[in-house]
Amino acid sequence: MKTIVKKFGGTSVGDVSRIKAVARLIDTYLSTHPGERVVAVASAMSGETDRLIALARSCVAKPSARELDALVTTGEQVSVALLAMALSELGRPAKSFLAPQIAIHTDAQYANAQIMQIETERLQSELASGVIPVVAGFQGIDQQGNLTTLGRGGSDTTAVAVAAALKADACYIYTDVEGVFSADPRIVRGAHKLAAISHEEMLELAGLGAKVLHPRSVDFAMRYDVPLVVLSTFKPGPGTWIIREEELMEKPFVSGITYRLDEAKVTVSRLPQVLVALPRLFEALSEGQIFVDMITQTGVVSGRTSVSFTVPDEVSERALAIVQKLAPDVGAEGATLDRDIAKVSVVGAGMRSHTGVAARMFSVLSAEGIEVGMISTSEIKISVLVARKYCEVAVRALHDAFIGDGLEGSVSLSVER
Repeated sequence: MKTIVKKFGGTSVGDVSRIKAVARLIDTYLSTHPGERVVAVASAMSGETDRLIALARSCVAKPSARELDALVTTGEQVSVALLAMALSELGRPAKSFLAPQIAIHTDAQYANAQIMQIETERLQSELASGVIPVVAGFQGIDQQGNLTTLGRGGSDTTAVAVAAALKADACYIYTDVEGVFSADPRIVRGAHKLAAISHEEMLELAGLGAKVLHPRSVDFAMRYDVPLVVLSTFKPGPGTWIIREEELMEKPFVSGITYRLDEAKVTVSRLPQVLVALPRLFEALSEGQIFVDMITQTGVVSGRTSVSFTVPDEVSERALAIVQKLAPDVGAEGATLDRDIAKVSVVGAGMRSHTGVAARMFSVLSAEGIEVGMISTSEIKISVLVARKYCEVAVRALHDAFIGDGLEGSVSLSVER
């Protein structure tokens, strides 16, 4: 008997009418897939987590991390209880479950906890008795029984982790988009929905700006071999399957173009002794909990070189302050911050076996008069830093060059789902 996990995001359960629509969707699925079992995972209603955080901050200036997690988990408690009620009214026995009830064990890192283990005995028992478990996403419990949360996008991670623990046949992620697109359809008119994409490609796209899935959930799916499908709650369709690379019959050398606008570049000017200075600089940034992404170094001139690196824009001022404080000690002439940047990336599993992607990418950007500031690569992606004002032009030009007006389904599945 197949077990399917279906996760519904905040917009999908945004109000009572939408919760009832989700219940009907599950009811229809079970009616058309006899013999299958469903576990539902739900987020808080759209905007509810932000409302609860604002409520906490209206009460105290600095709410404790423990109590803030205890507060925001109530958002999911509301949505799963309402969804269980709506399913029961349709004649589908359902029960809501919070993290302590099943239990979802995490570490004790409040607001960004990592799932360590999920006990499945209760879920398996309820499924065997014909009940639809409706599980609260986003939350867990640590070893002391304290409530924790998994960070933004954590409900995706909950759903994939539950699917992995149950050895489910697939995990459906329902959202407000129809699937994974070859580029942001808001800025690229020819962007098309992909029929399928590999876990690794999706992980790159998610980390490089595509907001369809949280990177942690994709990483979980890849490590535990969980087939994922992203599809719309509101517009019926096949969605996009995220599967093992070997299951893809065709591998276009570029699957998607994506971008990020939430990074900033810090430049440390004219360092005299790079081998001594760089460890000190990056150790200081690490101690300051600053995540560093791209790094580049200029050529040596008169025994000195400059180093640039990118960091999340939200911590860029703090990163600059750390570097400026350390600059005199390492002999640097100073440090500057540039927030007017965009990171544009080309991603595709087929890049492993196709040469000339970088040459074509730089030719396209050059033809548009777009100067490249920094470059980073992996086996299946090339990312470049450009001035923010050129971001949309770069994305459209690269999509035209590598993908064009492709048709949905140009990537085929070699297995039946």
